[in-house]
Amino acid sequence: LALLPRAGGELRAFVVAHSHMDVGWVYTVQESMHAYAANVYTTVIEELMKGKQRKFIAVEQEFFRLWWDMVATDTQKQQVHQLLQEGRLEFVIGGQVMHDEAVTLIDDQILQLTEGHGFLYETFGFRPQFSWHVDPFGASATTPTLFALAGFNAHLISRIDYDLKADMQKNKKLQFVWQGSPSLSERQEIFTHVMDQYSYCTPSHLPFSNRSGFFWNGLATFPDPPKDGVYPNMSLPVTDANLHLYAQTMVANIKERAAWFRTGDVLWPWGCDKQFFNASVQYSNMDLLVDYINKHSAEFGVTVQYATVSDYFQAVYDRNLTWEIRDSQDFLPYSSEPFQAWTGFYTSRSTLKGVARRASSLLYAGESFFTQYVRKHPEGSVCKCKALKQLQSLRWAVSEVQHHDGITGTESPKVKDMYMNNLMYGMFNVKKLMASIIFDIDNAKKNGEVYSSVYTEGSGKPDADQYVVVYNPLAWNITTFVTVSVSSEAMSVYDELGHSVPAQVQSSMESPSTYDLYILVAISGLSYRKYSIKPLDGKQSVFIGRSIKYKRRDLTHADQQRQRLFPVVNNCYQIVFDQNTNLMHSITDRETNQTIQFTQEFLEYHVNGDTKKGPISDNYYFTPNASAVAVSKAVGLEVMSGNLMTEIRQYFYSNVTSQDYVYAVYTRLYSVPEGYDGKLLCHRIEQEYSVGPLELNREAILRTNTSLNTRQLLYTDNNGYQMQKRPFKAYVNNTVSRNYYPMVQTAYIEDDATRLMLLAERAHGVSSQGNGQVEVMLHRRLWNNLQWDLDNNLTLNDSSVVRPVIWLILGTKALTNSLYRTSGLALEHRPVVMFGALSGRDKPKVPRRLQQNPVHDSAVTVPPNLHLQTLSIPGWRYSSNHAEQVRSIHMGKEKQGDADFSRVLLRIRHLYEVGEDPVLSQPVMVDLKSLLKGLGSVVAVEERSLTGTWDVNTLERWKWKTARYPGKRFFNRETSEDSVVTVHPKEIRTFFVYFQVQ
Repeated sequence: LALLPRAGGELRAFVVAHSHMDVGWVYTVQESMHAYAANVYTTVIEELMKGKQRKFIAVEQEFFRLWWDMVATDTQKQQVHQLLQEGRLEFVIGGQVMHDEAVTLIDDQILQLTEGHGFLYETFGFRPQFSWHVDPFGASATTPTLFALAGFNAHLISRIDYDLKADMQKNKKLQFVWQGSPSLSERQEIFTHVMDQYSYCTPSHLPFSNRSGFFWNGLATFPDPPKDGVYPNMSLPVTDANLHLYAQTMVANIKERAAWFRTGDVLWPWGCDKQFFNASVQYSNMDLLVDYINKHSAEFGVTVQYATVSDYFQAVYDRNLTWEIRDSQDFLPYSSEPFQAWTGFYTSRSTLKGVARRASSLLYAGESFFTQYVRKHPEGSVCKCKALKQLQSLRWAVSEVQHHDGITGTESPKVKDMYMNNLMYGMFNVKKLMASIIFDIDNAKKNGEVYSSVYTEGSGKPDADQYVVVYNPLAWNITTFVTVSVSSEAMSVYDELGHSVPAQVQSSMESPSTYDLYILVAISGLSYRKYSIKPLDGKQSVFIGRSIKYKRRDLTHADQQRQRLFPVVNNCYQIVFDQNTNLMHSITDRETNQTIQFTQEFLEYHVNGDTKKGPISDNYYFTPNASAVAVSKAVGLEVMSGNLMTEIRQYFYSNVTSQDYVYAVYTRLYSVPEGYDGKLLCHRIEQEYSVGPLELNREAILRTNTSLNTRQLLYTDNNGYQMQKRPFKAYVNNTVSRNYYPMVQTAYIEDDATRLMLLAERAHGVSSQGNGQVEVMLHRRLWNNLQWDLDNNLTLNDSSVVRPVIWLILGTKALTNSLYRTSGLALEHRPVVMFGALSGRDKPKVPRRLQQNPVHDSAVTVPPNLHLQTLSIPGWRYSSNHAEQVRSIHMGKEKQGDADFSRVLLRIRHLYEVGEDPVLSQPVMVDLKSLLKGLGSVVAVEERSLTGTWDVNTLERWKWKTARYPGKRFFNRETSEDSVVTVHPKEIRTFFVYFQVQ
């Protein structure tokens, strides 16, 4: 292919003007808006109006929306409408942010994309069709699938391994058709362009001057723009004297890049981070260059034009070439140089990663809870418009933190605080909303039990005579434990009907003066139940967990010969501990009677912080000096055992006499009584860790060693959507670090008979550095003297204690296959717990029977291989008929009126790949009317694109030619006119659902 003559003689350069605007990173959103971001849109719009040939692409919607709502004048708004119609301003990606691809969950990627797309469609009738993922640190195979599902025609990435990029560049393989999902394959493939070595910034070196070129507006200044408008590092202006030299420099770079691609169309990004805040000086200089090169195009062999991303891709598409297919392999991890493996950020700022996921999960629960309330209680007293604002505050915060310097942990401390504050504020709002809905529904029932208050956790301990309200946000029946902090052991727990509920109380691992009450809850899909906690009345008491403390063991003198083993058992597993070391020894799968050796230890990688001494670790990079070092010389052990649960508490000390432990593991094994569906609970070995504070320049890992013959093969997930195979690779440099991968939700190792599955509630770096081994990085604390890191406060001196949770499942492949998808989501979406106090002094000892059994009156339940991914009321005011929506915008009607509460957004995802499981990989028929009957009578269902802006019947994506599919055609998918849909493996189907007005 590389030997074919170049299509069409002279080269065409597409100059794409852009500003890469990080939503966070070094400066907060507010600081950025003030210093430069607002000026980008104000001055770019003004300059585009002055020259018909000028163009610009806008990317991150968070900044644009803030400008639109707080800064833009009516005239500027009219101009934006006009420029969009003329195709001279183009929104690419269109999400709130440019999301990270390594450590984000698919739900949150979709959320932030949907947030931005909803705004653009409602305001402009505009639907982005191209991506511009120029800065995320490595590329996931989930992203091309999402962008295809959103209706995109082409995808663009940049950061992939330096050595791989060099090879692809040399062989003209930077462009291909990517089939990111093995199950969806060509149906959701997308043409993908990898940027060349110059990436998204204009090369600024000028051979004829020691000043840089092409950045005529200079660099943005913080906190304030300069009063005189003179910025640092403004490029040499274009003059008659240097015009020819400037043109030669630009043409030489265009020709160098053209040699790396198959067509004569050259994408020439013009811009970089924080550019175009003074667009006037930018365009006035570039105009001269563009005109001059085009006047002398015969001599230069190049023509130049201002362009949008769609102009470039349209030109490549029109060449009608045949492209190679790339399979579902991703581009992770990412190394930019031999000693720069960007695998540290998989774990950086673990607390932020955890809070971002908890916020996402609470939003998921709040959305379905509010949707049901609006549908079932049209007369309810909770103000819908206020409720929507409460939900929107959390949608905005969860979207914002998906930015590639947000959840990645690669931001400065003040920006981390900004993300945390926005997440906490949004979570507070949604908890308040959920509590007010419960309060309203219960008081409306008028059954003599009136709440004096409903509040969410964190606002006090429920003492006796409290209600616990538990909402299951998943569309499956779940049986699990919820934990409530209480102040005494003597109590009973009852359900709504006055029946005793199994529960266990034991002294808390947090403080000796409080107790943890574990309540066994069985709740149907999208439903809630109320449990009352009563002081002991002589009747049935909860089970009590009793403590046995073992002597602290010195690992350096442990007697290897004489093992003193003791088992902890439930119906699924026997876990054996060794009293000589207080460490785990083995696990037996009781179903198959298979025993595997199983030990766990905490280790630390020591890393360098002095640039004079060699490569460093920082927020981004992980660069270990040597192998990881064991951290503890002594282990303490306490076993809390009760009828429902056994908790093994292990404390790791740096030596036998140390006062405080640095590490702890709490391992829980559950026993489920007769009459409950205990399959998931029984197969769950739950581990919670306490790690920190660490010493400086330490990276903490938990290494699990097993007797499985895994041949050092690891499997990790892409964004909780699909699995990737990770064979261990040896490199000349940095082998440890380059074999680290992100685990967003799932990782596993296996041999021919047995699989060990890890499920996580936040992202971690994970690796298999030896046969039968898997290690998880739990925490990092770093400091270095690299001037750039110091200037930007990016040194990750994180002295926190982190408390991540991982669930382990051990068993045959068939068993783990049937459990891990549902278990992963059960960990992600644990029930939401709220507390209510009864008013009135004459509380009944046992609550009277309620008028109706509230448990099953309107459950929403899907089969176990499907996941109800979204059930929400977005509130958008746009018409789902495109012609109508465009018409109303032209007539200036957009943004009028209240939010639309009649449209419900529904997404259903098939959890399995083709061929992954004989039963669970089958397509599933779903009748949406009957699925949602508890919410009312469905009158209409419209199938939409992933973010809701396209009717799938009118969506025609470009079909790029490949050797396998030589015909050039558009994609269409079979859709269903009625409410019965068949969901195939890995599909994510999106619908607007309308109900009969009550």
